Amino acid sequence: MEKKHLNILFLGGAKRVSIGRKIIEAGEKMGVEVKIYSYELSRLVPIAAIGEVIVGLKWSDAGLLEHLHSVVEEYRIDVLLPFVDAAVGVAGVYVGRYNDAWAPVVNPAMAEVLFDKLSSATAFEEEALDIPETYKGGRPAFPLIAKPRHGSASKGLIVINDIPEFRRIDKVKDEYILQRYYPERQEYTVDCYISGSGEALCVSPRERLEVVNGEVSKTVTVDCEDVREASLKAISRLKLRGAVTIQYLRDRSTGRLMLMEINPRLGGGVVCTVHAGGDIPRLILEEALGTSPARIDNIRPGTLICRYFEETVFNV
Repeated sequence: MEKKHLNILFLGGAKRVSIGRKIIEAGEKMGVEVKIYSYELSRLVPIAAIGEVIVGLKWSDAGLLEHLHSVVEEYRIDVLLPFVDAAVGVAGVYVGRYNDAWAPVVNPAMAEVLFDKLSSATAFEEEALDIPETYKGGRPAFPLIAKPRHGSASKGLIVINDIPEFRRIDKVKDEYILQRYYPERQEYTVDCYISGSGEALCVSPRERLEVVNGEVSKTVTVDCEDVREASLKAISRLKLRGAVTIQYLRDRSTGRLMLMEINPRLGGGVVCTVHAGGDIPRLILEEALGTSPARIDNIRPGTLICRYFEETVFNV
């Protein structure tokens, strides 16, 4: 039987070497030759260790889609896989306009909602998904946390404890969403993959144990039924598709579980789920090949990963 081939273009996957290796490994097990490319602003990025880097344009460039189309045609790209927020909408718009590649992403309108923390909080409330109380006016109850509406990786977060601090942030309040802050909390990330038909094929909760610069550095898979059920509810009510990362917090004093945010792309710590048996790379490859992937139910709790720096060397 002839070996199949898939060319995958990472969008902003400069540092995603470990998940790239897992995708290649999944292909080998399936008898599929996978070649990784990555669309970046520079060739000098770590993903060059396992794939070919294509120097491209900024996500906001007016000529981006046209240039991306030329790249897809020249390199015979089969799959677009975004790893940064701005690239999710780009991938969705691209596959809607052209018919030469596929991407496991939500539609562009949903991506726009999810990457604005204020609009996503409104959408979550409309679908009766429990979230931390959002400040909507009147006398504030402290502590609050101010999150940049379009921020990512926990950048720019401000904890507000009193009226003077509140007044300072109130001057630029349109740039933030203000919610109740829970200092004593557990944080969970749920790695999900949903088929194009809406079936949740993988829902894998893990606890965030250590975070560096907004990205998890130590995490462990856990068997938390309420986190899993909350995730399935969110997937169903928001009609999510493709690779999705859902984040929750639990108030330690009451046990209350609350949805923080949903990122419609693979998270940096998804390799923990893959090591635990949640083979999301296989699901992506099978959907790309037009087959019907089987749901993954045997993800092992207690799989812990500690992430670290590794060098990629260039001769410049």
